[in-house]
Amino acid sequence: MPSREFKGNKTYLPSKPCVQCGRTMTWRKAWEKNWDSVKYCSDACRRAAKSKG
Repeated sequence: MPSREFKGNKTYLPSKPCVQCGRTMTWRKAWEKNWDSVKYCSDACRRAAKSKG
């Protein structure tokens, strides 16, 4: 039986919602070192959150 955790299978990556829009963000290699501090899915959401206060 083939392993379900084969390279490229993105269903096993961690994910969490954007605090601004609620969109699900899936883990990226670029966020590897700071995944715990990632809050927003995009620059637009980051700017919108800052303008709200």
